[in-house]
Amino acid sequence: MKVTSTASPASDTSESAAVMRAMVLTGHGGVDKLVFRTDYPAPTPLPGEVLIKVGACGINNTDINTRTGWYDQVVETSVSEDLGLKGRSDGAASSWNSSTVAFPRVQGAAVVGRIAGVGPGVDPARVGERVIVDPSVRDARLPERAQLLEYLGSERDGGFAEYVAVPALNAHAIDSPLSDAELATFPCSYDTAEEMLQRAGLSAGETIVITGAAGGVGTALIQLARIRGARVVAIAGAAKEERLRALGADEFVARESQDVQAEVEHLIGERGAHVAADVVGGDMFGVLMKLLSRAGRYTTAGAIAGPTTRIDLRDLIYKDLEMYGITNPTASTFARLVGLIQDGELKPLLEETYALQDLAQAQARLLKRTHVGKIVVTP
Repeated sequence: MKVTSTASPASDTSESAAVMRAMVLTGHGGVDKLVFRTDYPAPTPLPGEVLIKVGACGINNTDINTRTGWYDQVVETSVSEDLGLKGRSDGAASSWNSSTVAFPRVQGAAVVGRIAGVGPGVDPARVGERVIVDPSVRDARLPERAQLLEYLGSERDGGFAEYVAVPALNAHAIDSPLSDAELATFPCSYDTAEEMLQRAGLSAGETIVITGAAGGVGTALIQLARIRGARVVAIAGAAKEERLRALGADEFVARESQDVQAEVEHLIGERGAHVAADVVGGDMFGVLMKLLSRAGRYTTAGAIAGPTTRIDLRDLIYKDLEMYGITNPTASTFARLVGLIQDGELKPLLEETYALQDLAQAQARLLKRTHVGKIVVTP
């Protein structure tokens, strides 16, 4: 690989490599579709792009959803441990936007590293810059909520490799004492959570109920809701209560409770939630609709318990509810997140770090759903 640079030879610190180590997804299916390569072609930055030497890359549910083909609309099951490990048997598959994923594909959306080279049109002074990557590649000419064209690790190669090329606009300079692994806990989860709260208009003094509160998006929602001055009710596995309260949850309800709705209502009253932030879906959807107050807001960015559900339209109509589906965090949302990280407002929840070649084991760990926060791989 030859990296294009207009810097003088004395100041040109860009790197060159023909091949790299990468975990390559060879097709839709189980973890057996992940193949570790030491001879995968290294990317060359195109005009307007930068080449990043990856320091760490966080694991997210989207990696598993894409690999297994869960996004396909024929799927009605949850992202179970068995599905995540073995994949699907019916053969149908697609990405988050119903397009076909091209293989081989390097996944990994949550990238942190340093700029190793630049493509034509990018200031060569950026070489060496430490960056955190916005995984959403957009077309600013489109309406704001429809700008997302490609997602790192889905429509274009991502960070489960030594190098990745991204648009220069997506590589945000970051000044932080946190390690690369700690910083890699933020992209994908925290920008999604911030967009969920921004769209729902959560404000100080309001009460928010958060499902899946121990996962990456859930723990981000707790922290970001607390920054806004909201009262937080977290729903997660009983064993995680102490850690979530320490993170900032005001109230906690175990998802194993016989009657989650009654438990929450005991804490905040009937129809006591102004906002419901949901990454679980399935049967929890109906519970959240009942918990919402008049003029309440429901915001969702995931459905690990199942993508299909029933709705009582009387809740939506007669309580004048608002509903928001989040796939496309805006560029301004990610920039706001970077500012919060640099200001030390957010705590990275790094559960475990795995070597790149152990990505399948790392995904298996995530699928057990016993962790709090994020799991990260390093090249």
